[in-house]
Amino acid sequence: MAASLAEPRSAPNARSIAAKVVERVLVDDAFVAAALDAELKRHPQLEPRERALATELAYGTMRTEPALRARLFVHAPRGVSDERVLSQLLVAAYQILLLERVPAFAAVDAAVTGVKRERGPRVAGFANAVLRKLARTGEKLTSAQALRESVPDWLWQSLRAAVGEEEALALVCADAYTGLRPRLGAELPDWLAELPPGRVVSSARLVRGEGDPRQRPGYAEGAFTVQEEGAQAIGLALGAQPGERVLDACAGRGQKSTLVAERLERGHLVACDLYPEKLAALDTEAQRLNLPPIETRGVDWSVGAGGLSADFDRVLVDAPCSGTGTLRRRPEILRRLGPSDPARLAALSESILRSAASRAKPGGAVLLAVCSVLREECEDVVARVTDILEPALLFASELPPELVAGKTSLRLLPGSHGTDGYFMASFRRR
Repeated sequence: MAASLAEPRSAPNARSIAAKVVERVLVDDAFVAAALDAELKRHPQLEPRERALATELAYGTMRTEPALRARLFVHAPRGVSDERVLSQLLVAAYQILLLERVPAFAAVDAAVTGVKRERGPRVAGFANAVLRKLARTGEKLTSAQALRESVPDWLWQSLRAAVGEEEALALVCADAYTGLRPRLGAELPDWLAELPPGRVVSSARLVRGEGDPRQRPGYAEGAFTVQEEGAQAIGLALGAQPGERVLDACAGRGQKSTLVAERLERGHLVACDLYPEKLAALDTEAQRLNLPPIETRGVDWSVGAGGLSADFDRVLVDAPCSGTGTLRRRPEILRRLGPSDPARLAALSESILRSAASRAKPGGAVLLAVCSVLREECEDVVARVTDILEPALLFASELPPELVAGKTSLRLLPGSHGTDGYFMASFRRR
């Protein structure tokens, strides 16, 4: 039966939304976070409980997709070429195999109903048979088992070598809060002031499962920014001081740039990026936060320094990387990253670091930051740039002394610190 002749569409629920998100990742190579955000915005009437379940199902399914697929295909030996059907099956399999609180019959029924609505009764019968066979096996997976099966072996070994097995698992599946950064000196709305503080950045506020913070009081007025706590720590570790000239070499949409700008007062900040649309977003964000205009430059550091003078007091290089520190928020990385990518990205990071660091004045501070934990993108890059950069102590005044005192580099991890995984290294230009 054609989709147009199938049963009338019912109101969306958590399972159907999660299946749509999974389909977008499989078909369009979308980011889970962006696809989920778009779907939830399409259904603002969804109850908070359903929103939370949709989030858990979408992220959980994509984190464990290879393990789920392997078990589904035992009962569908020819595979499933229709990604819309496969998405429904994967979300149901996640519930059957990993969620104790969801009865198997409910997961099966929801998926079969969705397939019938989209592809008709014949395909729904196929989905029903596959899922009932899976449920009858009685198999249950632990999160650790499913995740271990789903992380490519080369990546798992690299993660374990860098941070150990416990932290490697946390990188993939630890609960993630939304970080909020109150604007320096702003009067905070009551709801924001009452949130728990960060473990690494005491001024940060953490929230989870309460909808989009950008819709809450104070955001439009510039009282706060949505920024992950570890990313806030990077901006603080740069140690920008009033009156200094600071270069943000890979500014992106400007979250770290605006944090730095709040602390410069009469200083001067130059924010650079390769992509004009990101710099435009930075300008918009600075305006929302009521900050003075930030000078922006379009610069490709791999081919030159963009005509910038070598007189900056501090340079921040938030370099391109594999993103392995953000796996819990970006499970699609498990599908995208190949064995040769970390070395390629490390070489790019080193090239950008060398070029951008040349814009620091002699003795000027340089901070390298990556949202990766792999050694070849972290310590190995540091070791290769000591001909032009001398390791220096991290700036510590706004970070816990026990975390940074006496250190020239720092790795933040979800298990130990509650943040995403980051590596930062501090230098002085020789």
